[in-house]
Amino acid sequence: MRKRPDAVILFAAGFGTRMGELTRNRPKPLIKVAGVSLLQHALLQVDQANIPRIVVNTHYHGDQIADALRGRGDIAISAETDTILDTGGGLKKAVPLLGGGAVYTLNTDAAWTGPNIFATLGAAWDPALMDALLLLVPTGRACGHSGGDFDLGGDGRLTRGASHVYTGAQIINSDIVASHPGRVFSLNAIWNSVAAAGRLWGVVHSGGWCDVGRPESIPLAEAMLTANQDV
Repeated sequence: MRKRPDAVILFAAGFGTRMGELTRNRPKPLIKVAGVSLLQHALLQVDQANIPRIVVNTHYHGDQIADALRGRGDIAISAETDTILDTGGGLKKAVPLLGGGAVYTLNTDAAWTGPNIFATLGAAWDPALMDALLLLVPTGRACGHSGGDFDLGGDGRLTRGASHVYTGAQIINSDIVASHPGRVFSLNAIWNSVAAAGRLWGVVHSGGWCDVGRPESIPLAEAMLTANQDV
């Protein structure tokens, strides 16, 4: 049996500018959807998967996120105090807290239904073939999101395209990220590199996913969650 990662980073450092007034005085991960903060929606997925090592990166209103996590002794904060490091740089900074090797990463701006996202990723992870495994939904099933990011090949490898959307959840070899020479960079740079080597793969989430990046996406996410409860 292949070993699944035992560490996750939740990306919570962004400015959330697309949320407008909702993020003027608070970080996007603390916006509530169906009465629960986006950060707690993400932590629910983590807790269901029993991932023992949890890191949350912070920058914009990071003190509020730290306060919201107070009492959770199992979570480490990776504070980006002087500048925001983007997803790649944020993960690189957090690697010592995560322990290196394969780790889960999750954006904290989505709502989910269906099977646990980390269970889906962990079951498909094969480090002999993969340096990154991205969780996707078909573009037609992407709630609150327009456009696509990747095409999924018949063997599971990914190329840039529009048939599938990246949901913000993945497994990635953090050692590759740690070796990147930059300080501030996007994980797109890593994906492009591993894709060129045929080591960027994808797996489809069978449940619902809603991108909560704009105010108008909040009622869409709440409707999705309510519909799932009614099933």
